[in-house]
Amino acid sequence: MMNAGRRDAISLIGLGAAVGTLSLARVADAAPVAGLLPPGAAALGELTRRLADKPRRRAFKTVPMILTEKDQWDHEAVAEVLAYKPAHKQAWDMVDIAGPWLNLIRNALNAQIWSYGHPDFLVVAACHSTAQVALYDQAMWDKYQLSKLVGGKVASNTLIAETLAQDGDTAKIQDAHGPFSAADNSIPALMKRGVVFMACHNAIWEQAGTLIENGVNPDKLGQEALTAELTNHLVPDVVLTPGAVATLPELQGAGFHYIK
Repeated sequence: MMNAGRRDAISLIGLGAAVGTLSLARVADAAPVAGLLPPGAAALGELTRRLADKPRRRAFKTVPMILTEKDQWDHEAVAEVLAYKPAHKQAWDMVDIAGPWLNLIRNALNAQIWSYGHPDFLVVAACHSTAQVALYDQAMWDKYQLSKLVGGKVASNTLIAETLAQDGDTAKIQDAHGPFSAADNSIPALMKRGVVFMACHNAIWEQAGTLIENGVNPDKLGQEALTAELTNHLVPDVVLTPGAVATLPELQGAGFHYIK
């Protein structure tokens, strides 16, 4: 029979192990997903972790013109963004692939984080028109000659290229060639800083139609199937919406400041 002292000792050991396990779990949970998040960005770090766990639907065979069911877009990820609590957050309306938007977003992040002291500042870039084309992988650019679709403004999708700058010393925020400088204006780098890029189904549908009209359709797909293929080749971690312009009012209603 076990005496009371031995039982108490074993109980204390078990309790200590449980507390240790809980502490380790909390430490693991606290590790940021996005490698370029600033110190103190607890809410933004939590959002990036939650978004990473939400599905991105990329196995479509066909997609209709108007999305009527939630499983036709990344509704769980959209809901996470809309539920983001911190007050400092912007929704950007991105239309021109050749515009300065990546640089402007980077500048907004830098000033909000280090000038105004808001490490949890969140940017959402709602892309449509030619800016939407930046969210397709290079395989789609090659197959469908997407450079022509954007009027030759961009020869290849350099906006999704990794840069050497993002591997720089994140402690050196004033480094003119570092991860917070103009040398790191790219979609992957901004994603690592917590920026959420949202794709527009309406733009994808219309671009599929344009490709068909222009005869750039090697597999002779119908518009629903070509829309599905483009959707399936969105850059990883992009959030698919039923429409960028329709999602912007949802973001504004959730407290995001609108930037045109």
